[in-house]
Amino acid sequence: MASDHTRSAILAAAERLYADRGFGDVTLRDIVAEANVNLAAVNYHFGSKDELIAELFVTRSIQTNRERLNELRAAEDAGGGRAAIEDIMRALVGPTLRGCLGPDREGSTAARFMIRASIESVPPIRRIKNREVDHLRKFAAAMRRAMPGRDDTELYWGLHFALAMAHHTIREKERLLRLSEGKCDLDDVRAIIDRVVTVSVMALTIGDMPSKPAARPVLVHGRLTRQDL
Repeated sequence: MASDHTRSAILAAAERLYADRGFGDVTLRDIVAEANVNLAAVNYHFGSKDELIAELFVTRSIQTNRERLNELRAAEDAGGGRAAIEDIMRALVGPTLRGCLGPDREGSTAARFMIRASIESVPPIRRIKNREVDHLRKFAAAMRRAMPGRDDTELYWGLHFALAMAHHTIREKERLLRLSEGKCDLDDVRAIIDRVVTVSVMALTIGDMPSKPAARPVLVHGRLTRQDL
């Protein structure tokens, strides 16, 4: 039990410090001082700073991904095995946005740590993101069932862009507030989710993308040639 308590104390201290100061500015000595443990305890439980960061990120990511998959499963059950594309996108981006935005969440240590992880994608976090894609494959499969005639490539791009919109909104919320002079309400998380879902679905349903961009005219000494006119 004492060992479990020490491990929990290290994780809690590390998450607080990383959330407040970032990954680069926090040393293992900072963490052991905050947790009131010795350096040997960190090495025993985690081995290195990278492994400690990875443990924190995986723990928080598992919670988010479990919520995503639960919402996806509920949507598919309600649809008799095929969820509407709107509900799939909502299950994909909703947990992330609810977990990091809004007055009741964004001040929490967990939310600030995940925002920091999004902004400062350090090597241990990048490795996990690039490796752990199984839950996203389940979303791609659900999208395929919802839109059976849609090309797989477009579905993957649609999933990718939906995630990008959600994460960029979280990372750049202060910039958006300043740009919009407060007109964009970052506390209305439900409305933000609706906007991301609407744009994501629009991109997937607006029609087939061209197979390749139109050829651009060739310039000769800065001028269009006659055959290009």
